[in-house]
Amino acid sequence: MTSTETKNAAKLKGAGTSKFMLLNRVAIIIACAATFYPGLNPGRVTSEISRYTSLLTASISYDSLVGNISRALKKGWVSESTFQLLMAASIILLVGVILCAVGGCMSAGNNRMRYVGIRFPLAGSVVMAGGLSGIYVCYTQIVAANTSKVPANFPTGFIVFAVLAAVILLTSLVEMKRIGTLKNQLEPKMEMQEKYHLFLLFLPILALAFVFSYLPLWGWRYAFFDYTAGSELTMDNFVGFKWFTYLFQNSATRSDILRVIKNTLALSGIGIVTSWLPMIFAIFLTQINSKGFRRVVQTCTTVPNFLGWVIVYAVALAIFSTDGFINSFLNNILGIASNTNYLMDSSHMWLKMWLWGTWKGLGWSSIIYISSITGIDPVLYEAATMDGAGRFAKIWNVTIPQLMPTFFVLLLMSIANVLSNGLDQYLVFSNASNMSSVEVLDLYVYNLGIGNGQIPLSTVVGMFKSVISVTLLFGANKVSKALRGESII
Repeated sequence: MTSTETKNAAKLKGAGTSKFMLLNRVAIIIACAATFYPGLNPGRVTSEISRYTSLLTASISYDSLVGNISRALKKGWVSESTFQLLMAASIILLVGVILCAVGGCMSAGNNRMRYVGIRFPLAGSVVMAGGLSGIYVCYTQIVAANTSKVPANFPTGFIVFAVLAAVILLTSLVEMKRIGTLKNQLEPKMEMQEKYHLFLLFLPILALAFVFSYLPLWGWRYAFFDYTAGSELTMDNFVGFKWFTYLFQNSATRSDILRVIKNTLALSGIGIVTSWLPMIFAIFLTQINSKGFRRVVQTCTTVPNFLGWVIVYAVALAIFSTDGFINSFLNNILGIASNTNYLMDSSHMWLKMWLWGTWKGLGWSSIIYISSITGIDPVLYEAATMDGAGRFAKIWNVTIPQLMPTFFVLLLMSIANVLSNGLDQYLVFSNASNMSSVEVLDLYVYNLGIGNGQIPLSTVVGMFKSVISVTLLFGANKVSKALRGESII
C-alpha cells in the first residue's frame, strides 16, 4: 500500500468511536426497536387503546388507534380532537426516531460524514421531545375529561422514550463538540468504509428478518399456558409442560401426528428426488438457439410462480371440476357422459400436489441455474470443442459438473427444510375427501390452532417442527462440509 493510500485509509477511519457515540447508537437502536413493540407505545394514554397497538401502528392507522373507543367518541365522552392530536404526535415522534436512525447510520462514516450526520440525532431528539409533548397534552385532556368510560393511563413507554430522547440529545451535543475540534481536518467528501456500507445495505433485510422470523418466537410462550382466544396469559392458567406431554400421551393426537408426518415426508421426499428437474430444464433452455423462442418459454414457465395458490386453484377448478373444461369436452365434443369431480378424488394426491407445485415453480427455480450457466468460463467449452465434443458431450462433461456445487447446496437446503412444505397449496386443495392424504405439518398446525382453537397444542407442534428443522439444517451443513469441504451456512 502506498503512503497516499495509507493516509486515505487513516482519514476514512474517522475520529474514532467514543463512549458517547456508542451510547448514542445504543439509544437509537432501542428507540427504533421500541417503535414496533406495543408494550412500549408512549401513545397508549388510555387503557381503552388496544394493548396490541405499537407506536408504528398508531402513526399509520387511525382506525387501530380508536378502534376500541369509537362508541366513546360518538357519545362525546372524550373529544375526537384528542385522538387526532395523539396520532399527529405519534407521527412526529416516529419522524424523530427516523432522523435519529439516519444519524446513527451516518456515524459509521469518516469525519465529515460524522460531522454532518450528528445533526440528525440532535434534531431527531428535539422532534421526539415535541412528539412526547403532544402525547402528554392528550393525556392531560383525558384526565380532565374524568370519565370512567375512557380511563386515563400514563404509559410506561412515555418514560422510556423520554429517557432515550434525553440520552440521544446529550450524547449528540457532546459528540458534536468533540468532532467540531477536528473541523480543520475534515475530508473533502463524505465516505464510508465498505464493510459498513455493505452492512447498512443489508440492514433493512436484517430488520425484516427480525420482525417476521425472530420476533414471532415470542409467541412460543402460549405453549406453556392453558390459553383460549381472547384471554390473557397469567400464572392462573400457567400449566408448564402439560401440552408437551399431552401431545405424546393422547393416542388420537399421536395417530394424527404420525399421519401428518407421513404426508409431509412423502411430499418433501418426492420434491427432493426430483430436485434435479430445474437444473435439466435450465440446461435445455440455454441450448435453444432462438432467443425469441427462449424468452417466450422462460416467461411462460416463470409467470406461474407469481400466481397465488388461490388463483392456481381457480385454474384447477375451471379445468377439473364437474362442469370444468375436461367434462365439458367429453360431454360436448366426444359425446361421452361424464360429470366426474377430479378435485374431490383422493387418489394419487401426493403425485397431484407435486405436479401442481412443479408446474408453478419449475421456471422460477431454474433461474439460479441459468445464472450459474452464464457464469461458466467459455474457455471450457472451447477446449471441449477442440477435443471433438458435441453438444450433449459438452453438457455432460462441462455444464453439469460446473452446476454440481449449486445443485448440492440447494439439495442440502431442501433436506434441511424437509418438514416445511408450506401451507397455501395444501390449504386451497384440501377437502373432506383428500384431507387424510394432503394434510401436511404446516396445514395441521393451522387447522389445530385456527380451526379447532387449540392454540397451545398447535404452538407445541410448531415448536417441535422448528427445532427439528434447525437440527436438520445444521446436520446438512456438517454433511456438506464433510463431503464438499464447504459449509452452506
